[in-house]
Amino acid sequence: MMMPDPIVLAVAVPAVLFAGISKGGFGSGAAFAATPILSLVVEPLVALGIMLPLLMLVDVVTVNSFWKRWHLPSVKVLILGGLPGVAIGAYLSQVADADVFRILIGALSLAFVAYQLARARGWLNIPDMAFSPRWGLFTGMTAGFTSYVSHAGGPPVAMFLIGQGMTKTMYQATTAITFWGINIMKFVPYAILGVFTAETLLIDVWMAPVAVAGAYLGIYAHKLVPERIFFAITYVLLITTGSKLIWDALT
Repeated sequence: MMMPDPIVLAVAVPAVLFAGISKGGFGSGAAFAATPILSLVVEPLVALGIMLPLLMLVDVVTVNSFWKRWHLPSVKVLILGGLPGVAIGAYLSQVADADVFRILIGALSLAFVAYQLARARGWLNIPDMAFSPRWGLFTGMTAGFTSYVSHAGGPPVAMFLIGQGMTKTMYQATTAITFWGINIMKFVPYAILGVFTAETLLIDVWMAPVAVAGAYLGIYAHKLVPERIFFAITYVLLITTGSKLIWDALT
């Protein structure tokens, strides 16, 4: 089997490992950061093509590990909303500037963390939000769109789920199966647009063991980390993700 460019592999290994750990144990969080990291050494479209099959592989491992521990009503509306979101992403990515949406999602992510911090400190006395099918459908559509254009659907889903006061495991399981569904939706339009090539497939073959290892490391970390620390890490990942989305859009 041919070996990809060693420089590409050197960058891909930590990026894919980080994505696997993030998706495997801490929601989708900052897993999208693997794509811009890879974009340092390959074209952005190539980076998207490399990451999607690897993210789908991580999804399979993670969903199996958290099987049926999700919040089913949230899963249904998020995946249902994700379908038009992916379709909108496939269309608008060809005709509109996705940076506007990156800034919006990034700003909302930072605002949500500030809101949760204010509640935790007692500055705001607001109870957890009740499950809302309409809000869930809108969140799923937003996640489907941002996931399509940059694999960055994690922040809106995190805001929707954490806002309901879920436990860390229910949050993780719900996130895992939601993006399992959304990533499957993305595969067909990606294939039609020619995102997958012999180059991306070769790199995926080399990176598959790294992705699986990252997923299992994330699952192991999820079991060890106390709930309070888990959500603290999740908020840090949201801040990182939101800031990176804004930075990518502005630069």
